[in-house]
Amino acid sequence: MASIEVHMFPCLQDNYGFLLHDEETGVTAAVDTPEVGPILGALGEKGWKLTHILNTHHHPDHAGGNLAIKTETGCRIVGPRADAARIPGIDEQVGEGDEFFLGNHLVRVFDTPGHTRGHIVYYMPEDRVAFVGDTLFAMGCGRLFEGTPEQMWTSLQKLMQWPDDTSVYCGHEYTQANARFALSVEPDNAALIERAREVDALRARNEPTLPTTMGIEKETNPFLRPMSPEIGAKVGVDGSDLGESSLVEVFARTRALKDKF
Repeated sequence: MASIEVHMFPCLQDNYGFLLHDEETGVTAAVDTPEVGPILGALGEKGWKLTHILNTHHHPDHAGGNLAIKTETGCRIVGPRADAARIPGIDEQVGEGDEFFLGNHLVRVFDTPGHTRGHIVYYMPEDRVAFVGDTLFAMGCGRLFEGTPEQMWTSLQKLMQWPDDTSVYCGHEYTQANARFALSVEPDNAALIERAREVDALRARNEPTLPTTMGIEKETNPFLRPMSPEIGAKVGVDGSDLGESSLVEVFARTRALKDKF
């Protein structure tokens, strides 16, 4: 079976749009709907017919194009069960543990509250790809608009169980700014230093920094690294006791620093 084809393109100021296409069946999904014009344009460019929208959360830069695109294409909208009332035009509600097929490709759903209370992510284990909305960014994570640090850390731990070679598609191009913050809390991380250089070079050429991989994120993303003694010291948590409560505290303090960075 051929891998799912992923087409990524810019939307709005710093969002990305994603189209997933199964050549064998013709099934095509948009992950979120940040901007109608670029999504319809990409469909026309590729010659694909949209069959599904997969929403990660309710924010307008992720679900704002739902109704217009549904009207134009007749697609079905899949979205979070826990937040169905805020997903425009939702047809199918999914949540933790649910699985479905996009054409011939298995999709597994994880609840990832934190950024919003009903956020979900879509993981395709056989294709080793994931679409994480605003839960995880390259070297960052989403702001906690509706959830708690405990919820977000629990959500991120679910993603950390995926294989290191999983390609991770995030909702925004925030990587360069995230790298600057990451270096401020873990300046001696050699992998992070090298990655920041690579990101600067990509952005200087106006090229995307996504997708990332889970392996790269585990090495360089401060929000997946509360066990780092350097980060713990930076936020004032004693590194000699790194039980779960301490990890949550390091995560919470790191997120609070980022909010003011």
